[in-house]
Amino acid sequence: MSGTWLPPEQYIATLPKATIYGCFFVTDQADRPIQLRAVRNPAVWQWPGGNLDDPGETPWGCAVRECMEETGLHIADVPRLPAVHFLPPLGDWTTHKVGFVFDGGRLDQDQIDRIVLDPDEHTEVAIRPLEDWRTRMSGFAFRRLAAVAEARRSGSVCYLEQPPTP
Repeated sequence: MSGTWLPPEQYIATLPKATIYGCFFVTDQADRPIQLRAVRNPAVWQWPGGNLDDPGETPWGCAVRECMEETGLHIADVPRLPAVHFLPPLGDWTTHKVGFVFDGGRLDQDQIDRIVLDPDEHTEVAIRPLEDWRTRMSGFAFRRLAAVAEARRSGSVCYLEQPPTP
């Protein structure tokens, strides 16, 4: 910017746009990641979550709402954040995307048995040891999964950037 003052609505119009998502990283009691197969692209495995739908929604509120919609479960009451994820505009998606990955904890077998998928969103629930996911996901998606699992294990927070596609 040139340093010229603009009214807020004009200045905001000059800024990059972004969507925000909230999701939950969850495992079973043996720390095996639990993921959901996407309907729109069966090669994609996801955590329960999605985009903020309303200007008043927070990333935490979005993760809780989406998890309930996609699995029928309310899995966490306290926000614990092992990762933040930034994606540049990719393909037909013309805005940046910022994701908040919350720790949904370790689900017991009763919780896993109560998962009811939204058939418009996901076709399958899978629980696998971390290393088994490597061959089922893109390289970046697996690196994100592994980084979030390590952040949870170590009690740290990781920041992830998806590289732009050439």
